[in-house]
Amino acid sequence: MHIVFCRIPSLAAHGLLLAILILQPAQAEWFSDQQEKMGTRVAVQVWLDDAEAAGELLRAGMAEFDRIEAQMSTYIASSELSRINRTAADGPQPVSPELFKLLQRAAEIAELTDGAFDISYDSVGRLYDFRARRRPAAADIEARLATIDYRHVLLDREQQTIEFAVSGVRINLGGIAKGYAVERVIELLAEAGVQHALANAGGDTRILGDRVGKPWIVGVRDPNDAEAIFTRMALEDEAISTSGDYERYFIEDGQRYHHIISPASGEPAAGVRSVSVIGPNATVTDALSTSVFVMGPQRGLELIGKLVDYEALVITDTEYFYSEGLSPD
Repeated sequence: MHIVFCRIPSLAAHGLLLAILILQPAQAEWFSDQQEKMGTRVAVQVWLDDAEAAGELLRAGMAEFDRIEAQMSTYIASSELSRINRTAADGPQPVSPELFKLLQRAAEIAELTDGAFDISYDSVGRLYDFRARRRPAAADIEARLATIDYRHVLLDREQQTIEFAVSGVRINLGGIAKGYAVERVIELLAEAGVQHALANAGGDTRILGDRVGKPWIVGVRDPNDAEAIFTRMALEDEAISTSGDYERYFIEDGQRYHHIISPASGEPAAGVRSVSVIGPNATVTDALSTSVFVMGPQRGLELIGKLVDYEALVITDTEYFYSEGLSPD
């Protein structure tokens, strides 16, 4: 893992969760596209010497984002995930192999994190509306809190089915699907022979190779200043995912209500402003950044310390913490 970790002065971040600072090689043939998808801005960059082939691959990458969103979004009524949420409490429901595999991965991470990562958080999470600045009453959270439990989501490997053990359960892949999407886009590009590329969806980035002889320089936003970068990292052939309380939130009576819900309380997780996780797989870094945010600095970094090839940076209002493999200059 090639990582450079250092504090740098403020730099305009344009409100993005990650600011990617591009070191452009001379006469580089980089081709790129960015669009609004999956509730955020997604981007793909490839290094090729054929403009027509690059265009086809960029379109294929964007189509892959569309395909995954159509399958896994809870905001699309016709998606497979929406169908599951409507019917899985009635009995076992068939699941496509791709989605079943991702649900298995989510279950594994839920076990690994002792429930800090839990896709059934949406049983209560759906009651929040951050655009409308609306949150559920304490009584409404209490009435539904028992439905948040990853063990209510029953997966049958032999039959490839899913069932909810109790009514009222609702699952959401918001903490893992974007990471999965950028991982899939990079897999698609690698299969086509691309050796240098980047795919990004909001707070999740997957890098293929290096930036043609140089590392990619990735900036992590300062959660206390939307116009600043907290630190930068030099990455090659890695994924980085950042979860922050500044993505979707509102402030009421001095308290910040954000979209990262603690499965234990049904309320926004407190004590952390952002978590960045670096590792070889974006599906995993996406889920782990959410998990560590919920677990907090001590428990979260203890978990990261047990995982080979994964590192993390945790930022609070007043401090920052980093895993053993990240050494500040």
